[in-house]
Amino acid sequence: MNNKHPASGFSTRAIHHGYDPKDHHGALVPPIYLSATFAFPTAEYGAACFAGEASGHFYTRISNPTLALLESRMASLENGEAAVAFSSGMGAIAATFWTLLRPGDEIIVSQTLYGCTFALLHHGIGEFGVQVRHVDLTDLAALQAALSPATRMIYCETPANPNLRLIDIAAVAELAHRQPNITLVVDNTYCTPYLQRPLELGADVVVHSATKYLSGHGDITAGIAVSSHALAQRIRLQGLKDLTGAVMSPQDASLLMRGLKTLALRMDRHCSSAQAVAEALQAHPAVQWVTYPGLRSFPQYALAKRQMKLPGGMIAFELKGGIEMGRRFMNALRLFTRAVSLGDAESLAQHPASMTHSTYTPEERAQHGISEGLVRLSVGLEDVADLLADVHQALAKCSRPSVRPAATAAHVLR
Repeated sequence: MNNKHPASGFSTRAIHHGYDPKDHHGALVPPIYLSATFAFPTAEYGAACFAGEASGHFYTRISNPTLALLESRMASLENGEAAVAFSSGMGAIAATFWTLLRPGDEIIVSQTLYGCTFALLHHGIGEFGVQVRHVDLTDLAALQAALSPATRMIYCETPANPNLRLIDIAAVAELAHRQPNITLVVDNTYCTPYLQRPLELGADVVVHSATKYLSGHGDITAGIAVSSHALAQRIRLQGLKDLTGAVMSPQDASLLMRGLKTLALRMDRHCSSAQAVAEALQAHPAVQWVTYPGLRSFPQYALAKRQMKLPGGMIAFELKGGIEMGRRFMNALRLFTRAVSLGDAESLAQHPASMTHSTYTPEERAQHGISEGLVRLSVGLEDVADLLADVHQALAKCSRPSVRPAATAAHVLR
């Protein structure tokens, strides 16, 4: 099945889009093109490639047949026109920022961001003359008041890492596009295009850490940016080719396409198991609060139901007793692995304040809704009964008679 006969089904496109075995000697699995450079039949053809007048491959930092197939497939899944592959999610984010922002421009970002994105903003582009402003994007009036003639980009994660705060993409897009020259960029790592498609809701660029759910096996680092043809070409020729050089390897592109084949199946399992774990946490007396988009107690439950197909595989919670009990819980886990990252087949547990979000100061974490005792779970693909048993035995080691009264999850979203 190739581009001439597209299929509408998500999983069908994830498996077949853009590839026909008969064009590759019958090979069922797309070949990996390991060549760094490609030969030109004539000098004139080579000049046309460099001028952008011919679409052939000439250097893998710019394009490669294996990467091109992956990019075509990801554009199809996100319902975008084109995609660019990178060696990491931060490569995709950095290339997008460096391409679209200039000194004197302003970028408005949501209050809660992945730690390395936060560092890039404040210790990278913010030191090169770009004004970075954190705004509560759940407050549309605050966003409207923050927009200025210098605003060139709005950037958010939804759900946000690590506290799962949601942003109403359609509402933010409507405000952003009232003013010319504003690009809305959404990090869709937590959801993948199976659960949420920001471009359909009005975003201009979608970025992913494809290391996570898109790959699903924890054996590569990769990033993706999806957008219009025009924006993708700018990001490729400026952000990728000239500014970062963060090119994905053909081998990693092949592994990522292998992961895409099971994406829908895996996400269904991640979500159903996470729902069960979140409900168990919420019911346990040792838990102070739990935030998960599939819980009716989640403050943005209605938005989650409207914007996301399923609530995802990530859970944030805090135990009564705060950070010390959180550490006790993590150290008591037997099946969940203590590790950063997410979206793997293995279930993972980590402490954002000392790990993924340690680039924030304690004051910044408090300001941006990341409590010191927050524990983040990435619920994997193990049998849910085993996951629940592990959670319960770890919680049993954290029960204390003298703990503060239970609180709701709402405070973490403030």
